[in-house]
Amino acid sequence: MDARATRAGAVPVAVRPQAARWKMARVACIATVACLLAACTTPGLRIDTSHTSVVQASRVQFLILHYTVADFDLSLDILARQGRVSSHYLVREDPVEVYRLVDESRLARHAGVSEWRGVTSLNASSIGIEIVNPGFTDTPGGRVYAPYPEAQIDVVVELVRQIMARHDIRPEFVLGHADIAPGRKQDPGPMFPWKRLADEGLVPWPDAAQVAARLAHHAVQPLPDVAWFQQQLARVGYRVPRHGELDEATRDVISTFQMKYRPGDIRGEPDAETAALLDVVVTPGGMRVARTAAAH
Repeated sequence: MDARATRAGAVPVAVRPQAARWKMARVACIATVACLLAACTTPGLRIDTSHTSVVQASRVQFLILHYTVADFDLSLDILARQGRVSSHYLVREDPVEVYRLVDESRLARHAGVSEWRGVTSLNASSIGIEIVNPGFTDTPGGRVYAPYPEAQIDVVVELVRQIMARHDIRPEFVLGHADIAPGRKQDPGPMFPWKRLADEGLVPWPDAAQVAARLAHHAVQPLPDVAWFQQQLARVGYRVPRHGELDEATRDVISTFQMKYRPGDIRGEPDAETAALLDVVVTPGGMRVARTAAAH
């Protein structure tokens, strides 16, 4: 008790409740400020990057080539602004220019529902190149595909070469959109010069001598049945029915194969030349990758 309480008539002195609350609030405020200051002065997470594992590779395994079926302005709007699809690169035809729309380290939505050699959803593991080209026109005489300007192809070839080098992409994994989605897609179409890429050492190509030998064999033998064609196409990498019937889905896959290796006739009919090409494509040593001056 306070000494003043001993005087006559004095009332003991105590701290009023309002003052106690104020004192407690001041203490809490000071504690909060102290905590905030401590947080500001605490160093962030530090990561040591002085050690690098020798076991690593790019996440990119595939390079997929497309045509846009639109002029440049519309293609750019679709791929960069409309928000439904995208690609890493867009190659203009006139003037020939390359536009990077998505960084190679990020996913672009260009492949859609897709599969190759059992790998699905290729957006996650691929880089996409869209090439400005009108695609095809259906006429009374049949479907007519548009050619590619040589200067545009020159740029595509160099772009493909550089991307493959950056990500160590295997030549057999440079594909067309049609390869990974036959029937649903036709790009880059039969006018795309796959043989030019083969001559540049960027994609494998069936050995001509072996194709000639197999063609001579198939020319005098009964044509293999549909189940054989389906089996061989599956071995190449396509998703194809395996029921032995020549249905529309099977024709689409045969046509896609023909677009790349025999573009003069892409009707999707099983024939001796297609059988010969399939024989060579699936035979070890049948596919050759050209050695170019740049590869030496």
